[in-house]
Amino acid sequence: MITGEALGDGGRVTHAFFTREGGVSEGIYASLNCGLGSGDHPDAVRTNRARAAVRLGLSEGAVVTAYQVHSATIAVVDSHWRDEERPKVDGLVTKVPGIALGILTADCAPVLLADPESGVVGAAHAGWRGALAGVVEATVGAMMALGAKPARMAAAVGPCIRQRSYEVGPDVRDAVCAANGGAARLFVPSDRRDRFLFDLPGYVTGRLEGVAVGAIEALPLDTYADATRFFSYRRTTHAGGRDYGRMLSAIALQP
Repeated sequence: MITGEALGDGGRVTHAFFTREGGVSEGIYASLNCGLGSGDHPDAVRTNRARAAVRLGLSEGAVVTAYQVHSATIAVVDSHWRDEERPKVDGLVTKVPGIALGILTADCAPVLLADPESGVVGAAHAGWRGALAGVVEATVGAMMALGAKPARMAAAVGPCIRQRSYEVGPDVRDAVCAANGGAARLFVPSDRRDRFLFDLPGYVTGRLEGVAVGAIEALPLDTYADATRFFSYRRTTHAGGRDYGRMLSAIALQP
């Protein structure tokens, strides 16, 4: 598991960006696949999630995840819900100790946030669609509603697809730049005609800066380029695969 320096607070907050290593899943899901929406055996996924929770210093059932839909919709988590009751949201916030807010990714950017002083944590699933829709700002806003302040917040953008690996078409560039003309600097020409390489973590970081989050860190890790440590939706599709594992990123207040 990987941690960010920005989120180190002396012990009140625990967090991790888990890699694909250290679980029980097999085959294309080897080995720490935490995605309930994958075709992996559900028992293996639940074992993997329990292992991740324990590594965070929490109970086996501590991890809460959503049914992610690339939106800017947020849920406030007051208690654990059953897997089959997962809401269709892309951001989670809580001030309840012992609940691990989990984000599942396989190229999209996981964003973990904390204001230790107010005892509020948040997590967001930020692909380009969700980031454009405002999931980062919505998550920060939901944390503020629980008493957090942006200036006291720390945020870490975890392993995701990096610019050198992320080729997009003019539709993505046009949509992003229409909302923010300054984002044009995040696109550079690809080797292929009318294609661009997009800096997703740079875009997400810019959205965090736009709401004045106090400390921001982006981990320089490319999910597409490192098959040993990370699952990747795009790498899988380029290889002709039909399914893939999902990495878990999680944050919690220590009980």
